Amino acid sequence: MKGKLKTIEITLISLFVVLIAIGANITTIAPFLIVGGVPITLQTFFAILAGLILGSRLGVMATTVYMIGGLIGLPLFAQFRGGIAALFFPTFGFILSFILAAFVCGKIVKNKKTVTPYIIAALVGTAINYVVGTNWMYFAYLNWAQAPEGFSYGMAWLWMIAPLPKDIILAFVAGIIAHRMHVSVLTKGQFQHLRTGA
Repeated sequence: MKGKLKTIEITLISLFVVLIAIGANITTIAPFLIVGGVPITLQTFFAILAGLILGSRLGVMATTVYMIGGLIGLPLFAQFRGGIAALFFPTFGFILSFILAAFVCGKIVKNKKTVTPYIIAALVGTAINYVVGTNWMYFAYLNWAQAPEGFSYGMAWLWMIAPLPKDIILAFVAGIIAHRMHVSVLTKGQFQHLRTGA
């Protein structure tokens, strides 16, 4: 059964692709939410939710479809950008990290019944996003992107201080929402296999 996607699975994957894209473009409404070239968005929140709610398999599919969709030119990335050139954006590592974050989050909460593992998973997913994204950004500025004057590895991490409180809070929110979804919806009917088949 795992080899063939059901209609509900395709629908949920598509839903999360749209949600991540919406989260990516919050800065079009509030353009001041950009620090050091890093947009403060809700992408990570929805990518983590994809792993927590859909499980590792479907969460990876949703985040991968989002990334590929953006790379082939759909305006899914922050500031409605897309195209293969995004591979060379200093911030592309954050997008790439969504796949790993969704996978790990889904694995951590598989068959878990209490809220604590969900919150821990969301925090771990956030950490993955920061580690992969920040290191990619540093490598990009070091090798092909035009780095700001005085740029250093420490500066790259300093830029991440601004979105950190928001992302920690959203990790707790994601964990609580996903757990409630699991208790109220995902244990019933056609949704039940999403968690057991993570």
